[in-house]
Amino acid sequence: MPESLELEIAIAAHKVVDDLVGVRPGESVLITLDSRGYWKVAEETAKAAAVAGAKVLLAWHSTPNGYGKIADPYLPDGLKSAIPNTDVWIEYNHQWLLYSTPWEEAIKEAKRVRYLFLGGLNADQFVRLIGCIDLSLQKQFQDLVVKMTKDARTMRITTPAGTDIIFENDPERPVGNEGWALEPGAHFLLGQIDWAPIEESINGTIVFDGSISGGGEAEIGILREPIKFLIKSGKVIKIDGGREAKIISDWLERLSDPGMYNVAHVCYGFNPQAKLSGLCTEDERVWGATEWGFGYQNPFWKGKAGCAISHMDGICLNSSVWLDDELIMEEGKLVQPGLADLARKIGKQ
Repeated sequence: MPESLELEIAIAAHKVVDDLVGVRPGESVLITLDSRGYWKVAEETAKAAAVAGAKVLLAWHSTPNGYGKIADPYLPDGLKSAIPNTDVWIEYNHQWLLYSTPWEEAIKEAKRVRYLFLGGLNADQFVRLIGCIDLSLQKQFQDLVVKMTKDARTMRITTPAGTDIIFENDPERPVGNEGWALEPGAHFLLGQIDWAPIEESINGTIVFDGSISGGGEAEIGILREPIKFLIKSGKVIKIDGGREAKIISDWLERLSDPGMYNVAHVCYGFNPQAKLSGLCTEDERVWGATEWGFGYQNPFWKGKAGCAISHMDGICLNSSVWLDDELIMEEGKLVQPGLADLARKIGKQ
């Protein structure tokens, strides 16, 4: 790690603790990091939490072999007990614990734990994706995107790689405005807006041409060639492509869980410092991308897909988005006037 990032990491860590999680004196703060994660990032966050007056536990542990329920057998008993019994949980795991059983217990009914997912971020990513962001301006932009999306009933998303998918939104379902973990529940790295469309309304083609993340053997990262998924009524019915498409297809078949073929959610990517890196946490926030998740569905979205043994995410670059027939983004560039103006202020137009 370059010496020049020492101060920048500390600044980003204080943003996480003070602005994004809002740690208060006397609170319990759990920071989790697996053996593939980046110690300095977690260490500086622990220091910032201690300065804020928190009781801090930094849990460094062995790396599980997969995401979601697959991770359960690999987790130490002490860690399983600690996760649901804290006020704040900041996750830096490379092989994340998101959607595992302890995670479910922690966010159940969103009564206590404020969980912020920052999985796998190295020093450079931590500084770029958090430390370098104007949080006030970013929130203005994200708030407007959330409002417009929540008001839309029908949507269409296309990409130059071949994505062409239509779906409907349920006005009663929440739209996640990620970045700020100030209330109990699950929250994620800023620059992402996420929700679950009405599952049976999702039809068309999704083409991942950025990267794909599924844990274990399906942790492909940046794709060499696109993978095409044919979607009917919210389920994957066909997978086409080359060698990497076969890896994903074979992996899904071996999991033997029909729930893995369910479309769980869709997201916009809007972190102005994100670039395609092979790490899902960063890739799904690449500006102008859209991201789709298959398998386990976060209960926050109040959807009907439900549980699955694991979860897979893929990135569609340079997306065009229509909200109720209004084009708001064309191949990754905001064209709706209000959004375009804020994007220019952020430096992305």
